[in-house]
Amino acid sequence: MIDNIIAISVKNRLGVLIGIGAIIIWGFISLQKLPLDAVPDITNNQVVILMNAPNLAPVEIEQYITTPIELEMSSIPKLTEIRSTSKFGLSVVTLIFDDEVELYWARAQVFERLSKLDIPEEFGKPYLAPVTTGLGEIFQYIIKPKNPKDTSHSLTDLRTIQDWVIRKQLLGTEGVAEVSSFGGYVKEYQAIIDPIKMKSVGVTINELFRAIEDANGNMGGSYIEKDKRAYLIRGIGLIKDLDDLKKAAIKFNKDVPIKVADVAEVRFGQNIRNGAMTLNGEKEVVGGVIMMQIGENAHRVIKNIKSKMQEIQQQLPDDLVIEPFIDREKLVDRTINTVALNLTEGAIIVLLVLIIFLGDIRAALIAASVIPITMLFTFGMMIQFKLVGNLMSLGALDFGLIVDGSVIVVEGVAFGLSYFIKKMGSSLSYAQRKEVVIQEMAKIKKSVFFGGLIILIVYFPLLTLTGTEGRMFSPLTKTVSIAIVGALLLSITYVPMMCAWLMTKPHHEGSLSDRLVDFLYRFFEPQLRFSLQYRWVVLGATLAVFLFSLYLFGKLGAVFMPKFDEGDFAIETRLPVGTSLSETMATASKIQRELLRKFPQEIKGIVGKHGTSEIPTDPMPLEAVDLIITLEKDRSKWVNAQSKDELAEKIAMVFKEFAGVTISIQQPIENRFNELISGAKTDVVFSIFGKKLETLTAKSNELVGLLGKVEGATDINVVKIDGLPQLNVTYDRDAMLRYGVSIDQMNEVIETAYAGKVAGVAFEGDRRYNIVARLANFDRSDFRNFESLLILTDRGDEIPLSQLATISTNIGPTEIRHLTKSRAIQVGVNVRGRDIESLVKEVESLIKTKMELPPGYTIEFGGQFKNLLMARERLSVVVPVALVIIFGLLFTTFGNIKDSLLIFTLVPLSLIGGVFGLYIRQIPFSISAGV
Repeated sequence: MIDNIIAISVKNRLGVLIGIGAIIIWGFISLQKLPLDAVPDITNNQVVILMNAPNLAPVEIEQYITTPIELEMSSIPKLTEIRSTSKFGLSVVTLIFDDEVELYWARAQVFERLSKLDIPEEFGKPYLAPVTTGLGEIFQYIIKPKNPKDTSHSLTDLRTIQDWVIRKQLLGTEGVAEVSSFGGYVKEYQAIIDPIKMKSVGVTINELFRAIEDANGNMGGSYIEKDKRAYLIRGIGLIKDLDDLKKAAIKFNKDVPIKVADVAEVRFGQNIRNGAMTLNGEKEVVGGVIMMQIGENAHRVIKNIKSKMQEIQQQLPDDLVIEPFIDREKLVDRTINTVALNLTEGAIIVLLVLIIFLGDIRAALIAASVIPITMLFTFGMMIQFKLVGNLMSLGALDFGLIVDGSVIVVEGVAFGLSYFIKKMGSSLSYAQRKEVVIQEMAKIKKSVFFGGLIILIVYFPLLTLTGTEGRMFSPLTKTVSIAIVGALLLSITYVPMMCAWLMTKPHHEGSLSDRLVDFLYRFFEPQLRFSLQYRWVVLGATLAVFLFSLYLFGKLGAVFMPKFDEGDFAIETRLPVGTSLSETMATASKIQRELLRKFPQEIKGIVGKHGTSEIPTDPMPLEAVDLIITLEKDRSKWVNAQSKDELAEKIAMVFKEFAGVTISIQQPIENRFNELISGAKTDVVFSIFGKKLETLTAKSNELVGLLGKVEGATDINVVKIDGLPQLNVTYDRDAMLRYGVSIDQMNEVIETAYAGKVAGVAFEGDRRYNIVARLANFDRSDFRNFESLLILTDRGDEIPLSQLATISTNIGPTEIRHLTKSRAIQVGVNVRGRDIESLVKEVESLIKTKMELPPGYTIEFGGQFKNLLMARERLSVVVPVALVIIFGLLFTTFGNIKDSLLIFTLVPLSLIGGVFGLYIRQIPFSISAGV
């Protein structure tokens, strides 16, 4: 069949040229559509369930919401893992499915089971997170005045602009899944309760809430016919301004109405927030996080976003500006430019080498022309296989492999043409050249075909990887395989045709290439003669070097992936558990100012993301802040550090000046990578499983002490699960029975008075604002007002809360994590100055000898090292199979075991150079290095 393909291609020049032209056009069109990103998206197949219950503590969130959701979802087919976090006011349950599961099918299964959940209605309803990925946060921005001293726009004003101007328009942008607002205050219509006034007129919390609820609503009354026309009937009673809310009647005392305004201050106010955003430690700002839809082209979506941002900017007040602080396009452009530069340089080097060693410019250009055609073919096939162009997929293309078959063809054909020209003593006609090319191709086709096939088999083991490692390396393998297949097809179709058409002149002896080959031969001839004469010495030395390389390999250490320099830092900073949002912001602002003072040439700006955004896909407690540090990209301007690692160490020293602060220094994408892999934002995470939170806390502290003694263990971070101050109201059931008060009545009074309870919605055009009743801030901080809250009984009596409950304070859990439906606490650690594998082994040894776990408690490690082990385990089976297949192909080519073994020995011996290269550069072994 190969002979027929070659013959048809050589004899049908026009047809081949038309085919090549079609590939070129197809490739250029595909290149315009090819999705581009910086790195592969390793997000597992996951569905995230969120539920906000603002008034519930972590234990209640776990009992009422998280555990029922986990149990209900456990029966979904092909569900591989369940992770969850229960914290104050929020439940996040992450369901991870097999990679082959279609995402929308999984979401449909989850949605169906959510409808069956038996969660009390007053707690709210669970909902699904946006259809995005862990790397979907492609653009983050802040809204700020152009003049830093301008205070004319309040944080509420900025948040209103963000929610109802910017977010509203961005949601219609192609490729955008969601826009999560961050910082500022959400505007509310508020009835700020005055307990003294309420007590004086005998109004209870329950009555006030019912009055607000009943005073807000529209109703339709069908229609009436008049004068041959139908008139719709509308009852208009919606609250449209503060005056309407003030006039809402609560009850009547001797025919005198008691209005909301008589017992509460009616005003515009702000919500009780769970997050904030600061800029450079100087002031508070408002911002947003734009999430990309799954499967979209990041490069194109960002361009759409920026185009829409320009339109939105024109609609904002002249003194406000939208300023991005995370822009994936810059990283994508930098990555693609690096890949393009490397590919261009590689192509030029290959072309020069071909010209020099082939000694024929036409022959060299024919072989080199395979490179751009193969690349265009690859772009087209990447679109068909839904592959993304990034550092891994495009950066792995090796032009040496691509032109390998073509060089064999060109060299073989050139030799044959020269032989026949000399034999005939004259140049060959086009028809004669075609016959010679077909004859020569019959001799070398096996070498060309099996050479390409062997290279494909080399990449076969990577296609068997699953999970995170499969998502990381599968695009690379598919892209390289497509390129090799394309080059192989060109070498038996396009290249022979071009050789027959353009190679009209014989190769002249004494050319530059001949002289260069002669020089190299004279240089290597003594070594060759020595090797042949003292073959046992050479074999022994080769074996010794090989064994020494194995020894060095054991010293290299291992990581899952080498670090990719994103150019910026993302530092997760945590203060002691229970720290208020205002105190977290004050401390973080001091840190930001200190960093900018000490590293003015290295740091361009710092944005602090405190707590949780509007859509809590990355829930953070009030005492946590992500500091996004934008670095100066021109490293020549750096003064205080020579490298990024050195800068990280010096930044860590600044944090040590602030007592009680723990940090994890990473990069924005790296941060999300680690969280996707293990649920934690560090390189390695140790998970301790058990039932009692107190025991988990004690053992985690013990593990932290051990990690502190391990060299290279930095940013040691334990996810605190205790330490949250709580005010407990323990109901006295006997007293409640005496006064005829129910649990629901008690709960409603406490919720309305302190958390604030939504009594309705006020509309201002297309904008919606909650109407909320709650105590004033100064009243909410006074325990005496809390104790004197009045509870209206069914008999009409008003009983102070202190007579119906015991009020006390204690320290409770701040969050409760589940891994595979079991309680767990996680201790994370970043690794600097050594490889991950050796650190994990040292920690495992310390755990076995220094820690004693109670019955029923276990420790598991996760993160990048776990993925490395899983990849190793699979490759240890698949690689030997691939080697056997390669040997079989060699045997098929040479026809005897002796020659096949001779060539096959080069496979292990070729590792010597790679190991020495890694050791000299002090780079640990990784899966990508193995590739």
